[in-house]
Amino acid sequence: MSGSAAIATTVFALAMAATIAIGVLSARGRSKGLAEWSVSSRGLGVLFIWLLMAGETYTSFSFLGTAGWSYSFGAPILYLVAYLTVGFAVAYVVGPALWTYASRHGLISIADIAEFRFRSRPVGILVAIVATVFIVPYIQVQIQGMGVVVNAMTYGGIDLKVAAVISFVVAEVFILVSGLRGSAWVSAFKDVLVILAVVFLAVYIPVHYLGGLGDLMQRMVTERPEWLTFPGHASGGRDSVWFLSTVALNAVTITIFPTTVAGYLSAKSPNALRRNALLLPWYQLLLFVPMVVGATALFVMPTLGNPDLALFALVTDSLPAPAVAVIGVAGALSAIVPMSVFMLSIGTLWGRTILGGGNGADPRGERRAPGTPAEARDIRTKRLSQAVCVLAGLVALAGSLFHPSTLVELSVLSYEGLAQLVPVVLLALFWRRLTARAAVTGMLVGLAVVLGLWGTDNDPYHGVNGGIIALVANLAVTVAVTWLAPGPAPGHVRRPGERQAERQAERSQSG
Repeated sequence: MSGSAAIATTVFALAMAATIAIGVLSARGRSKGLAEWSVSSRGLGVLFIWLLMAGETYTSFSFLGTAGWSYSFGAPILYLVAYLTVGFAVAYVVGPALWTYASRHGLISIADIAEFRFRSRPVGILVAIVATVFIVPYIQVQIQGMGVVVNAMTYGGIDLKVAAVISFVVAEVFILVSGLRGSAWVSAFKDVLVILAVVFLAVYIPVHYLGGLGDLMQRMVTERPEWLTFPGHASGGRDSVWFLSTVALNAVTITIFPTTVAGYLSAKSPNALRRNALLLPWYQLLLFVPMVVGATALFVMPTLGNPDLALFALVTDSLPAPAVAVIGVAGALSAIVPMSVFMLSIGTLWGRTILGGGNGADPRGERRAPGTPAEARDIRTKRLSQAVCVLAGLVALAGSLFHPSTLVELSVLSYEGLAQLVPVVLLALFWRRLTARAAVTGMLVGLAVVLGLWGTDNDPYHGVNGGIIALVANLAVTVAVTWLAPGPAPGHVRRPGERQAERQAERSQSG
């Protein structure tokens, strides 16, 4: 191993040890129940909500896929900033609504919400299974992204597959011990490094290679103009129609993403979520930096074999080993934080809804007297959730080791599949006439369309994002079945402790 590789590997090892320590220490003195592990007992303030949800949006794809798309296609990558910013505007309304409903009824996941809304455990189980199927690829995205980052930052000293295993182990250790709160604390460490790294790169890379941002833009206009307009360069038809349809789909989908909902439900109050929705769009300005670096690589390394390596190829080429290591650690943590929340979300979905007897077995899911049957059941459900968390991570790890795919393909498929949960999870809260039969039928039709378009390589279809075509079909079937085959709306039956929970929710919302 070369001297540079040894330095970078040492820094990486120390950072991973610090990550585990931060995550584990964050759990000291906290409740050991499911509510604390899965949604931090609904006790995170504005700062930690911001850190947690920013950590979920700035992932390994932000470092690798953003620079890669900028290098390969150009303008279409702007969808990333657009949909996240629009999504936070939608979250200003959706987040508090989901928090209030979930807090009032002691719910901790989108499967819980669907089960309670329709008074149907099978609906909750179906939502949990569908969400799991489309979250696992996103975990794989983070594992593969971490492998690429660590392999690049150590100058090939750590193999891609070894790095993938390391990322899995680190994420599992602190998420099993401290749950969502651990992810929030690790996000604080990660965001400090990310902000320092990208601000430095925004200035250094263009100046070092091309003389500055002005020179870069001048060369883009004169030498690579097709990268600056839709549909970009060789983007496969991703024109303005694709851009608008993708932004619309993803902006709504991100609001019911299981990991996003976990962030909502961990907040102290709806007001914390509203403030967070106002602050998060500013964080997305950091995404322009990998875009700039990817554009710079067009002129410095025009024949780069793997576009996802555009950022780290320039970093390792131009910076000393200690600086490469710090930027690499920022990239690695950008994979570990969202990966941990994705795994936790799957564990929560399965632990209570599928393996724990459903939310009907445990209405509040929060305060319990020590030594009671309710506490024993809660601890058992938490352990089941943790077991599923490990299993989901292992499945994603196996996929990254034996069936790797490009980062963008996996992330796009995840969003399109999860979009089909919007009616059953979100629309159902606002439309009381919506029945379980209609919601499930629409969801199954939407999923069939997504998989059909994807499997036949027809996504995008005539320039339109396949996911939004599927969602339109989903909504059309949902509305048709509701009107043509109406059923009784689920009645509201108060359960133990529910009235007290409603009063607490109302006080939090008014505060």
